[in-house]
Amino acid sequence: MSEATLLRALGALLSYPHREFVAALPEIGEALARAGEVPAAERAALAALVEEMQRTDALELEERYVDMFDRGRATSLNLFEHLHGDSRDRGPAMVALMDVYARAGFRMATKELPDFLPVVLEYLSCRERAEVVAMLGDCAHILRAIGDTLLARDSRYAAVFAALLAVAGEEGLDRSRAPRAAADPAFDDDWAEQPAFAAPAADAGARGSTMHFVPPRQPSGGRH
Repeated sequence: MSEATLLRALGALLSYPHREFVAALPEIGEALARAGEVPAAERAALAALVEEMQRTDALELEERYVDMFDRGRATSLNLFEHLHGDSRDRGPAMVALMDVYARAGFRMATKELPDFLPVVLEYLSCRERAEVVAMLGDCAHILRAIGDTLLARDSRYAAVFAALLAVAGEEGLDRSRAPRAAADPAFDDDWAEQPAFAAPAADAGARGSTMHFVPPRQPSGGRH
């Protein structure tokens, strides 16, 4: 399976579980089972997540998603929420990320914010491997923090963050907080929801990542 398909599938798992997404879960599960870029343990955990989603009532699945990702900063899927919170630095960071997309020839076609993780993953699914590794590496500490929080809450969604860290070649989650044992598994591109970006410009060239999801430098020296 291509890395692009893997990133789109992982992004889909972190998207709101609307009816079309639920119907496509078998194809997403099959695609993830073929993801050689992800270690076997993480693939098994992803399969368990997909299986759990398939056997969960649609309304309950939506309620779980909202409770997990829309109530509180610790598991927010808006990456700059973790870095900037409500500070005035968040606005310029959004503009800078939009500029990264625009320079690559992409125009957003969604109401989601540009730092929404599924949007970032869709963008990266269209980029070269070097940029994928660079941008995921930049935000690895955020991905790990969210994943570790999900592990502590015994949420199978943690598997998505473990897989993303594996794709980036980064240190994984804190397995001392791992959830119960994953079950064995059961995409084509038909699963995908409305894309986050309009079609890229035909002459858009490959660029390295210029966006840094790293904490701002703290001033040196003691308190006066």
